[in-house]
Amino acid sequence: MNARTSVLLTGVGKRYDIVSAFAQHTTVIAADPNPLAPAQYAAHHRRAVPRIDDPGYVPVLAGLCEQYGVGAVVPLTDLDIEVLAMARAEGAVPAFVPDPEIARATFDKYEAHLLLERLGLPSPPTVLPGEPVARFPVMVKPRQGSGARSIHRADDADAAAFFVDYIREPAMVQALMDGPEFSIDTLSDLRGRCLNAIPRTMIESRGGESIKGTVIADLELIALGRHVVESLRVRGPCTVQVFRDREFGWGITDVNTRFGGAFPAPMYAALPGRTYPELIVRMARGEEIEPHVGEFRAGITFTRYYWQLELDEQLQPTGRDIVEPPGPPRPSPDFTDAL
Repeated sequence: MNARTSVLLTGVGKRYDIVSAFAQHTTVIAADPNPLAPAQYAAHHRRAVPRIDDPGYVPVLAGLCEQYGVGAVVPLTDLDIEVLAMARAEGAVPAFVPDPEIARATFDKYEAHLLLERLGLPSPPTVLPGEPVARFPVMVKPRQGSGARSIHRADDADAAAFFVDYIREPAMVQALMDGPEFSIDTLSDLRGRCLNAIPRTMIESRGGESIKGTVIADLELIALGRHVVESLRVRGPCTVQVFRDREFGWGITDVNTRFGGAFPAPMYAALPGRTYPELIVRMARGEEIEPHVGEFRAGITFTRYYWQLELDEQLQPTGRDIVEPPGPPRPSPDFTDAL
């Protein structure tokens, strides 16, 4: 068994839910260049690190891994996945990320489209600006970025050209998918085997993040999620976003090799002892996890909300809450009658 059992989470930002979930099972080190990143306060140790584009970024992470006995480095943002993939390939950090070429391709949505096509995986018709478009409407999207930033619908060629110029960064033009959207939250081991694939509906999303959804036992989606991550040999978490279009059928619009915004969905749906943080901690310890694809509780619905922390003059949590007693709300006795 591996003596390195701690987990280092990078770019923690506001993902308090993810950090606190890991902290229930092992020592967690939260790394973020922003001293006010709220999620770091859910960790056992918080460390300010250089920016991702700083040459000192990886050496600092490697030092933290050595200092705290880290067995898994898990990024919580898209921005450093390729950096960590290269560092992993060089043996610098035990990052749960895909190979560098996969990390690079999936960060660029057009390159991801080409990669999916080469692997025989369904991707909506996608072209670069100036190339002929098979049908309208389309979505004009930045090739890089997350959070549904600068994505615009265009109903004709003039509108598409306008939005390509308007977003002022490399863009692509993708067929608008006419049908329901789903996400598949997956986890793979360090050999690229899919351990589980948990699909969910997208009831509502804001800023590209799902804030309401229901876990579903859709066998096609489960099989598709597994096929995608095993074809890409993903390591660690991955979120696959797909549409079921009336004309094209399935179309994969995003492959994010990290935890998705709707992290609570696979947490609530997992069977006891099989939440993704628990499985990552066990893998960090050197344990072999057997795949259990499709084994989860369907019908679980989540709805997300915001919360906050009070910090003192030294930026330390005061532990004071604005609601007494603190904690999750309790169901009202007449809740059912109110529906």
